[in-house]
Amino acid sequence: MKVGLFVTCLVDLSRPGIGFAALKLLEAAGCEVVVPATQTCCGQPGYNSGAREVSKALARKVLEEFEDCDYVVAPSGSCSGQVKLSYPQDLFADDPDRARFEALAAKWHELSDFLVNVLKVESVPGKWTGEVTYHDSCSGLRELGIKAEPRRLLALAGAEVKEMREAERCCGFGGTFSIKLGDISTRMSANKCASAKATGAGAIVGGDLGCLLNIEGRLRREGDHETKVLHFAQVIAGEG
Repeated sequence: MKVGLFVTCLVDLSRPGIGFAALKLLEAAGCEVVVPATQTCCGQPGYNSGAREVSKALARKVLEEFEDCDYVVAPSGSCSGQVKLSYPQDLFADDPDRARFEALAAKWHELSDFLVNVLKVESVPGKWTGEVTYHDSCSGLRELGIKAEPRRLLALAGAEVKEMREAERCCGFGGTFSIKLGDISTRMSANKCASAKATGAGAIVGGDLGCLLNIEGRLRREGDHETKVLHFAQVIAGEG
């Protein structure tokens, strides 16, 4: 099984350890993993900002890099939603290559979805002793329906998930939303951090790095330098 790993530009630039954790998990599950060295961005920032031609150019690049893989996996609900939904349903809806993008979307999976629903893993390399609380990202939850999968994987690692109040509520990141509407975003992230800290868990875990950077930034600005903020891949791979 040839599995392409789409690292995501945010992971590559900000938290490459998440990419290595994803690689470790896929290889531990018996996959032949390929990581195209030329990969960059899925095009979502441009798409959300109205730069459709830029986004389409990046999408075609992604297609060329991963089209020959049996599956493609990304440690991100946000990027996965872009490829699975925005590519075939919008950007290339009337394009001669639409069928190719539909085929790419069909074999593209967010990491927890792939591990649980495709590979059906029953064990993970990492072990975690203690409590965590989980933040559901908007893209992973609302676009892809990812909810139980990361919690299932965390349980396999031995983590006790203490659910925060309004775990499904947005953290306030939303890409350029946090820049254009900074005051609202700040209040949303503060509310998210308060809900997470109220659980008493020592770590806040999620599946989208954009959310995690936003949450961690707010925690640190509030003076909390103890609570860990981790991608679930880091926890279940033993890289946390």
